[in-house]
Amino acid sequence: MATPDFIRTLRRSIGHDLLWLPGVSAVVFDDEGRVLLNRRSDNGKWSLLGGIPEPGEQPAACAVREVEEETGVHCVVERVVVVQALRPVTYDNGDICQYMDISFRCRAVGGEARVNDDESLEVGWFAVDALPELNEFGMVRIKQALMDAPTWFEPTSSE
Repeated sequence: MATPDFIRTLRRSIGHDLLWLPGVSAVVFDDEGRVLLNRRSDNGKWSLLGGIPEPGEQPAACAVREVEEETGVHCVVERVVVVQALRPVTYDNGDICQYMDISFRCRAVGGEARVNDDESLEVGWFAVDALPELNEFGMVRIKQALMDAPTWFEPTSSE
């Protein structure tokens, strides 16, 4: 994932300290019920599409923008499927980030799936029963997007 300019500016002030950031993920389905995935250039693994909203950008607009930037596919957001604070990540350069992920179910409405930027090695549509190896993050979001269920979030403790 390319680092947005506003984060580079913040890093000049805070160094490698923990940076709490919003993030979005998009589970994009086509009319055949297939899921759009990209094989990331940073780790070579298949993944859902997503990114970091620019300051003032609405999360749903960010999801639509990221899908188009990364794959050339135009989509519309249908609903929020997961909201979850993720574990902190330490990047190779020592930067530490923690993301509040908002995952959306999206529907493709145009464009042609292709590698559209330097963040992907491959882009493709996959039947839900023939997905490439995905991490738990992706699998949970796809499962939730397929259900007609309320938005998933970590339950609160009733202590």
